[in-house]
Amino acid sequence: MHIDAPFELVLFGGLGDLALRKLMPALFLLDRDGRLPDGAIYAVTRREMDRNEFVGKIESSVKSHVPSNYLEREPLDRFLNKVHCLTHDVNDHQGYKNLSKTLSSDDINRLYYMATGSDLYTPVCKGLHDAGLIQSQSKIVLEKPIGHDLDTAQAINDTVAEYFKEKQIYRIDHYLGKETVQNLMVLRFANSLFESQWNQNYIDHIQITISEQLGVEQRAGFYEHVGAMRDMFQNHLLQLLCITAMEPPAKLEPDAVRDEKVKVLKALKPITGTAINENVVRGQYDSGVAEGKPVPRYRDEPGVHHKSLTETFISAKVEIDNWRWAGVPFYLRTGKRLAERACEIVVQFKEIPHSIFPLQHKNTMANKLIFRLQPDEGVRLMLCEKRVGPGMNVRPMNLSLNPSNQRQTRVPEAYERLLFDALSGNATLFLRDDELLEAWRWVDPIIKHWEEQEQRPEPYTAGSWGPAAATLLLARDGRLWDENS
Repeated sequence: MHIDAPFELVLFGGLGDLALRKLMPALFLLDRDGRLPDGAIYAVTRREMDRNEFVGKIESSVKSHVPSNYLEREPLDRFLNKVHCLTHDVNDHQGYKNLSKTLSSDDINRLYYMATGSDLYTPVCKGLHDAGLIQSQSKIVLEKPIGHDLDTAQAINDTVAEYFKEKQIYRIDHYLGKETVQNLMVLRFANSLFESQWNQNYIDHIQITISEQLGVEQRAGFYEHVGAMRDMFQNHLLQLLCITAMEPPAKLEPDAVRDEKVKVLKALKPITGTAINENVVRGQYDSGVAEGKPVPRYRDEPGVHHKSLTETFISAKVEIDNWRWAGVPFYLRTGKRLAERACEIVVQFKEIPHSIFPLQHKNTMANKLIFRLQPDEGVRLMLCEKRVGPGMNVRPMNLSLNPSNQRQTRVPEAYERLLFDALSGNATLFLRDDELLEAWRWVDPIIKHWEEQEQRPEPYTAGSWGPAAATLLLARDGRLWDENS
């Protein structure tokens, strides 16, 4: 599939961390593979710089984040010729008039990408509108988190909707662009083997983990006002939950898929009052060791208040009140400075009712379907087989669902896929307005409870798997986190 020429991409926050680390490398790879037509990419930044300095920054970012075997000189030069720097303060209305002189006057395929904080979405949309820069083919991509709570998310949604139609708005969650997430949908909805057992009759519980070894790094100023709940749980974790738990859509079309995801969010059992302390664990990393090096506690990181109550870890037991998932707990967790970097969805099937093999421990050899999204993407099915030798000894074995011949093809990065989808007008993997608000509606009571109680997060050692209470969250139900897959 290719994008019809011509196109223009205007990247606000064009030299920020997200742009340099993810977006520019993704755009280069799209262009290298011949998936971008002739067009222009404009990086909008407040600081003035000459062409040579700008190109040097873009080239350095691409070389730092793209494997060297994909960095041929000719494709890189071709891409750098498409990229331009625009100096513009988003709060300066005169800047939008200057922008209108740079961009094409025709109604062409134009994408505005907001790689900024959500507090800038309103002034940018108004500035674009007042300068006559929003046309029928214009689209806007909004990065998460959108808003700070339900009220601010609603306000931003309403403001953006004044200037862009819903079909022009692309709320991005890059985890949905990962190959394995889409493979989850295919395995479920293209195979009766899995879909027929994807319910409370056969599944014991589901775990979803997004863990990071890194601390806050240079993002302390941002993270102090956000925390793990707003930064990761409200969007990434709940989106992975929706993809895992949703009903089969009638068609593989944007609204059909998003309708089913919204139903999951509406069916989430609210966690309020005393149930918050029972079902949600909040942690903050202490000093420890990460990747063999000593690291400071969160409160000692530069830019963090010495009495900070910001959480760097969240785990929760979540239930979905519908026929398919009645009685099946979903255990979700995310955190910084954990034992390893990983993102996994572990579907734990129920144990067999009775083992006829004397050495088979039925509770530790139940079947699992494991979707690994990072650092290496893949799908594995854990089964039981006979151990070679005399007797009928049983052992677990992993069946890889990733044939080696498929791995010879380069797996596109999540932002590659989503940028291409946005430019080509495919909104399937982007959030709709009601989807965003339902997620905030579920999360809001938990955040407000913490703020009212002024409760300090439970400390955990950097390099561990989080607070002890997170282990107890499952242990109370006779379960353990899957940390060895």
